[in-house]
Amino acid sequence: MIASRSTRNWLVGVLSSDMEVPKFMQAITLNQPDEARSFLRKTQLVGLLERICQSLELTDTQFDTAKARYEAVGKWLSEGSAFKLKSAAIYPQGSISLGTTVRPLGVSEFDVDLVCHLAGLTSAESPGEIKRLIGNRLRENARYQDMIEEKPRCWRLNYANEFHLDITPSVPNTACSQGGELVPDKRLKTWKETNPKGYRQWFNIRAELQPRFSLKKAQFAEARAGVEAFPEPTQFKGILKRCVQLFKRHRDVHFSKMGRDLAPISIIITTLVARSYAYCVTNFIYDAEIDVLIDVLRLMPRFIETLPIDGGRLFFVWNETTHGENFAEKWNTDRRLPQAFYEWNAKAISDFENLAGITGLDRIGKELALSFGEAPVNKALSGLTGAISDARSSKLLSVSPILGLSPVSSLGVSVRHNTFFGA
Repeated sequence: MIASRSTRNWLVGVLSSDMEVPKFMQAITLNQPDEARSFLRKTQLVGLLERICQSLELTDTQFDTAKARYEAVGKWLSEGSAFKLKSAAIYPQGSISLGTTVRPLGVSEFDVDLVCHLAGLTSAESPGEIKRLIGNRLRENARYQDMIEEKPRCWRLNYANEFHLDITPSVPNTACSQGGELVPDKRLKTWKETNPKGYRQWFNIRAELQPRFSLKKAQFAEARAGVEAFPEPTQFKGILKRCVQLFKRHRDVHFSKMGRDLAPISIIITTLVARSYAYCVTNFIYDAEIDVLIDVLRLMPRFIETLPIDGGRLFFVWNETTHGENFAEKWNTDRRLPQAFYEWNAKAISDFENLAGITGLDRIGKELALSFGEAPVNKALSGLTGAISDARSSKLLSVSPILGLSPVSSLGVSVRHNTFFGA
């Protein structure tokens, strides 16, 4: 049973193994010092992971700048003389829309995926012609002329040292009852089903689900409730979005050594994580937030559909919000891709579980750097050690400067808790 696995000693902490049990916990853990240490270690690791995620995503300033830029592009497109572009409306899709952005390795620019939706057109239009109209209109702008780059089914505007705006045309999919759209295939020969807005709604519904935690966790949290809290970061998003970010970053680091062309695309990771998360939090009770993350990672492969054929398998990761979009379609033409996914997933599980026996900030920092890169880990550790220093100065060091804890009800055999990574 997964619920029982989640209670094992999977996770690590950064407190030394000989550290005294904090005084505020002694009342309920007098005979269980090891359990108290384990609890603090898990929650402090959560704090580090939260800080890592925050260092990897778009800042508020970057988001606002990107928003202003794509709104300007949309206005420019819709004001053109071409009648077919009169209904053009720009909106974000992908990680910026879902709140799961991750800074690319080795470069300063983010990818910002946009849809240029043409509500007044139909699939009778040629995808190649519509794409050409958008490109021509962008080139009419003196600024965009020097920034534009053609991609197989979209146009890219390169803002040096900031981000890329990838603009993909779409038209309504009248056959989709969920408000789906159609986008060009890479050969511009036909339209393909998609539904960015419907997918965002589907994802956000799952992101709102909250894990159930055991009474034991509630007791620890209540014991801490009367102690002055440390200042904590405020860009909280919740466990599902943080899982997506952590797994995407782990993928990027892993495939930087293994070959980036084999890395599973973000939409596959996002979809499998969302399905696994919804299943886990609906069916199991956990001791700590980080145990949820491990279960989600373990169960991701279960949500890949397969079909035996000619001694092999076909793979399907369907978009539930429209008919016919298989995010894993490339897996069925390049057998290296599913193999690379399963190997990465196994490596990620091993890496997270390997943290279980590590104590001490230096050792945990080195281990985390192998999975997420040195820069975000060093930044996270710097923030944590600063909080520890402040705590020592104010004589509050008995309270671990962590995230993921808040007062919760102690009634019943389990309690709802919505503060993983500060959600």
